Amino acid sequence: MRRNILWIVLVLLPLGLVAQEQEADGKSEKHSASHVFTGFSGGMMLHAGYLFSDDPTKVFSNTGLGSSDYVKGLPKSGACFGLGGALRVHLIDHIHLGAEGFVSTMPLMGTGSNVRTGWGGALCDFYGNWGKVRPMIGMTVGGGSMRKLYVPAQDEVVQPTDPTNPTDSTATIYNSSFVKTPFFFLDPYVGMEIGLTNHIALLIRIDYMLPFNIHNKGLSEVGQQVKWDHFVTPSGPRLYVGVMFGKLKKK
Repeated sequence: MRRNILWIVLVLLPLGLVAQEQEADGKSEKHSASHVFTGFSGGMMLHAGYLFSDDPTKVFSNTGLGSSDYVKGLPKSGACFGLGGALRVHLIDHIHLGAEGFVSTMPLMGTGSNVRTGWGGALCDFYGNWGKVRPMIGMTVGGGSMRKLYVPAQDEVVQPTDPTNPTDSTATIYNSSFVKTPFFFLDPYVGMEIGLTNHIALLIRIDYMLPFNIHNKGLSEVGQQVKWDHFVTPSGPRLYVGVMFGKLKKK
């Protein structure tokens, strides 16, 4: 009887050790996974900023607008505003990986003229944990397009060449312009999150987008091959304020 019990113990003991080892490995893998993946978040952000260029001809990319003196008298900077959103995963409680997209508009001259920029890309930043405050520094890489609409303040009226000819009537010319320029961008940023709860945080961020493409002097160049060695303007800093939702704090 004792021998039978001994054999049973000898048989079950290795099985128990194997089961225990497998359970330990499962817990270890689960703990390791939870240590790597520490959260996720997403939300919306509003922004405002100031964009500028060194030359109005780079803002109003149309050589047919008029004389060079007229174009040089047009504005080359202005305030912008817009909104967008982001989705992120949190790794090792110090890294955000995700994607974001925004639309920003810079109105000009009060005539309907504007520069509208839309962009999106992949983001990566590193953040610290100082209680409820999480400072961060990172960069977004991606692409977008800049749409430049020029509407003149006054119409250009062309008088008839032959007043005696009733068919030769006065013509009104609206010398407007619309140009769309694609670009690739690098967007470094710094900011911080303020944890309101374990699932809601206030995000404040400042960036300076660096878009690159062809020189945008005139309409004739829009169809050229894309080159990523030319800086596209107007560009400048933007301030973002938004709310992020999700699992924001490691337990």
